[in-house]
Amino acid sequence: MKNLFITATDTDAGKTFVTCALAQALKSAGKKVATYKPISAGCQQTVEGLINEDAELLCRFANAKQTIKEINPIAFVDSIAPHIAAKQTNQEISLADINHYFASVVSLSADINLTEGAGGWRLPLSIEKKTFLSDFAVTTKQQVILVVNMKLGCLNHALLTYEAIKADGLSCVGWVANQASVSTMANLTQNITSLEQLLPMPKLAVLTFDDTKQTLSAKIISAAKKINIEPLIS
Repeated sequence: MKNLFITATDTDAGKTFVTCALAQALKSAGKKVATYKPISAGCQQTVEGLINEDAELLCRFANAKQTIKEINPIAFVDSIAPHIAAKQTNQEISLADINHYFASVVSLSADINLTEGAGGWRLPLSIEKKTFLSDFAVTTKQQVILVVNMKLGCLNHALLTYEAIKADGLSCVGWVANQASVSTMANLTQNITSLEQLLPMPKLAVLTFDDTKQTLSAKIISAAKKINIEPLIS
């Protein structure tokens, strides 16, 4: 069993898209894949409780027979920083709870567990207790995949995030260059080449923004074919 934590250089970098594409690629290689999104902010109230759109996608692309609640146990209505959303609703985001819910994911005995982070590497869980979502990755000894949002400033963001992961004692096993928006980064190819030279882990994929009229699921399946999963399963 492998535990992979997908983080990014910032929010809206395409973590869900990349995590789903990874799940699809791994399934195509014959792997049993479980997904986990411990925290989401930005949900719809339904008869089944709060449902996050990203969690629904993760549920669709996993093949370990999980419910959305198992994938995303902590959810907030407003699309704001989770620790602020928790405070506004008189809740506490507990590292112990996140670890507890993850144990249920592990119990499914998937070949690979994919955890999608929230925001960037240092997402706060509690300001008072100075806990972060990265603490979960550390305590569960996850291997990390870094999604780099290809835009101006990404080289600095990628290097700082990698250095923080390394300082926390974890291994970053790959990175994905992701064009998360329709805007094309100036000198995109040169920036990707620079990151290849600066980051010591393998580049798993270059995913460009797909502005076709395909469904999101179809775009994810297409992206999955571009991902080199060999470093993750060898």
